[in-house]
Amino acid sequence: MINYDLTKIKALVFDVDGVLSGETIYLHPNGEPMRSVNIKDGYALQLAVKCGLHVAIITGGNTEAVRKRYEGLGVKDVYLAAAVKTKEYAHLKEKYGLKDEEILYMGDDIPDYEVMRLCGLPCCPADAAPEIKEVATYISHRIGGHGCGRDVVEQVLRAQGKWMSHEKAFGW
Repeated sequence: MINYDLTKIKALVFDVDGVLSGETIYLHPNGEPMRSVNIKDGYALQLAVKCGLHVAIITGGNTEAVRKRYEGLGVKDVYLAAAVKTKEYAHLKEKYGLKDEEILYMGDDIPDYEVMRLCGLPCCPADAAPEIKEVATYISHRIGGHGCGRDVVEQVLRAQGKWMSHEKAFGW
């Protein structure tokens, strides 16, 4: 369980490689990197969007497949080719008037370190780099690409009374 007041969370921000996809990237013969994604992570992300949370992707990767995947789930803020992730993080904060303590960020490796030091709730998958585990408030029991995103989203939505709240999420 996450030891944080999850009712404060207004934004969920995720890295892709090593978090929402596994740490192995397959290369297509044309040179395009190919990723596998977890269906349950996807379900949780689109549910979070429908429940009114800001969901964002900040990744160093730069493939249209990533953009299409997450925009297809309703994620409006997909930052690709993020060399210095603190820039995109600052833009997201300003765009929605967010405070650091209202943001959960999940990363797994050194490029995520500085953002994780800024956000209110730094999280990581079980197989994150040791340096990332040191700054994480919550380490998921799931590894990257295998449901760690679902783990944190579900905990936030449950704490906010939005998990399995179909009338809010789907208009039922």
